[in-house]
Amino acid sequence: MKAKFTKSNIIFLIIIAVLIIPQTRQPIQILIHKALSYINQSTMIDKEDRVAVTYNDWQLRSDSEDSVLAFKTTKDKVVFVNFWATWCPPCIAEMPSIQALYNDYKDKVEFLFITADSFETVKAFKEKRGFNFEIFNPLNEAPEAFKTRSIPRTFIINKSGEIVIDESGAVDWNSETVREQLDQLLSE
Repeated sequence: MKAKFTKSNIIFLIIIAVLIIPQTRQPIQILIHKALSYINQSTMIDKEDRVAVTYNDWQLRSDSEDSVLAFKTTKDKVVFVNFWATWCPPCIAEMPSIQALYNDYKDKVEFLFITADSFETVKAFKEKRGFNFEIFNPLNEAPEAFKTRSIPRTFIINKSGEIVIDESGAVDWNSETVREQLDQLLSE
């Protein structure tokens, strides 16, 4: 039996090849997650379903000041906690929107960008993409409410210490919805 190569078969093979090659796979994955981020919107957790964060002795080392932040110092503040990695396509896809949000809210909201990546890797990643937010490495175990098996994972905590937003996957964090949510939390 003789194999026929139709246009659709050739296109299919090219798509498979592009997805297998590492140099082309990641940009395509980032593009797909970027598109999905506009669908995956941030939603507030109903008051009766919110979980309170325990302000234990969680310690975070900063990449910019080589200092240690005690998580309990964020108590009574609105806090944006993002778990991510430099190799994670959905993380990379949502970072530009987080940078834009950070630019406008950095003086009002406590931003904690947490990764296990080395600061050397993070520095190169930030320089390549023009990001200027502070990155943290955890020095000990996170509070139970932040235990996650997937990244990116983002939590927003209100001034009462409750998780009011818990999102997995890429989200457009610079949306009007998120800005309205943050403004509401800041006014409480």
